[in-house]
Amino acid sequence: MTFCSIIATYNNQGTLAGVIERTLEAMEGHVIVVNDGCTDRSSEILGRYADNDRVSVVSYEKNRGKGYALCEGFAEARRLGYDYAVTLDSDGQHFPEDIGNLTAVAEKEIAAGEKRIIVVGSRNLSAEGMPKGNRFANRFGNFWFHVQTWQPLSDTQTGFRLYTLSCMPSRRFITNRYEAELEMLVFSAWRGVKLREAPVRVYYAPKGERVSHFRPFADFMRIFALNTVLFFAALIYGYPSMLVRKLNASIKK
Repeated sequence: MTFCSIIATYNNQGTLAGVIERTLEAMEGHVIVVNDGCTDRSSEILGRYADNDRVSVVSYEKNRGKGYALCEGFAEARRLGYDYAVTLDSDGQHFPEDIGNLTAVAEKEIAAGEKRIIVVGSRNLSAEGMPKGNRFANRFGNFWFHVQTWQPLSDTQTGFRLYTLSCMPSRRFITNRYEAELEMLVFSAWRGVKLREAPVRVYYAPKGERVSHFRPFADFMRIFALNTVLFFAALIYGYPSMLVRKLNASIKK
């Protein structure tokens, strides 16, 4: 049972080094940083870790989006031989010190015999400073996730998660940007991966200092389009898969 962390970054030069350092202190495994086509000083900052055996950097020139970056991070984690990966953002919003909250839940499930698991970091959606657009998108996503999977989650939009790497497909997702994280949860639920939550803190920098690549209108429309596709996919594939799994579980009892 081995854990690493994956940090996908795009133009967060002001917070990147601090997040890496805090993550190195918070857990024992590798810190895998995916440079998603950064155009600021992030590449220079990552170059300082060239001699650090615990930091692995994956880079490519063109920005491809968070979903693509996470796929690259998962591939690197599997190459390094890890079983589980904790993902967090490089903008300072997540507290690396809370990684232990996620791994503790995973370890408890694993000890009980459950090895296919995703632990979702649950933020306080009423936290001071959380943009209204983010709060609305989260509640919108939570509602449709429940419709699509019959499972409730309090924070489907957070990027602070623990994944079982063997459950993550090597193929690309339908989407490549923020909404890919919602797609990961929905398909995992349909495949019977156990979803759990752990409380995590969140920090939103003052408006003048905040560096965010979330585009309220454009990204919300992408989430809306994805939810439409997933709803029809649920009718064709998701619901039948979950029903068959429940029937099989009843028969075994």
